Amino acid sequence: MEKLIITAAISGAEVTKEMNPAVPYTIEEIAREAKSAYDAGASVIHLHVRWDNGTPTQDKGRFKEAFHAIHNVCPDVIILPSTGGAVGMTAEERLQPIDLKPEIATLDCGTCNFGGDDIFVNTENMNIAFAEKMLAMGVKPELEVFEKGMIDNALKLYKKGLLKAPLHFNIVLGVNGAMAATTRDLVYMAGSLPSDATWCATGIGRSEFELAAVAIVMGGNVRVGFEDNLYLEKGVLAKSNGELVTKVVKMANILKREIASPADARRILGL
Repeated sequence: MEKLIITAAISGAEVTKEMNPAVPYTIEEIAREAKSAYDAGASVIHLHVRWDNGTPTQDKGRFKEAFHAIHNVCPDVIILPSTGGAVGMTAEERLQPIDLKPEIATLDCGTCNFGGDDIFVNTENMNIAFAEKMLAMGVKPELEVFEKGMIDNALKLYKKGLLKAPLHFNIVLGVNGAMAATTRDLVYMAGSLPSDATWCATGIGRSEFELAAVAIVMGGNVRVGFEDNLYLEKGVLAKSNGELVTKVVKMANILKREIASPADARRILGL
């Protein structure tokens, strides 16, 4: 079985310091949290950025600052910027980080409810436009899939020649409005992927570590971090992203999966 790639989603766009004081907003805080995750065993940093007051932004200049600050403290880490941004942003806003030519970036493969009145919009034409720009810029997409239909959408992009094999998926389960975060559903989703695809499991909230354990056993990869879950265990706020990564590393050690370095992750993902 391949080594385990751990991705740390260190900030997200929705969580706040009121929920957990360690959530990073400033560039310095983002670098601190990236280093805490990297030192604990993460080889990939999934990155959203904020202004200093916590407002989410897709500003290219802000991403550039964050890239530089993270690479100053973790020179070889893989930075995986979000093109999801925050609910309500335009496609043009969301695509800005691709101009920086990162090695890999997210591509959300369908529209879904996001709780309450929020809708996370990713139309077919948006999917095509995002894939075309990533292909032109030499950026590998991490295909974000929240339910089975999104896998089918990604495969349509592949058939159009807009994605290159092997594909890499992030199976995100537990979003309020999409597929539940259960072992059954993770097994179903992973079993629906092309045989040569790589994949990562993301469990939202209390499901984070349950899905991590299943993914480790199945040979998949794992994402944890403040974007998805703020707690180390019930009632105990994590003090850093590094604490969440450390918990996954301990699980992997018990389950006999070696942890991938950034060099290993680049080889596995074909970067």
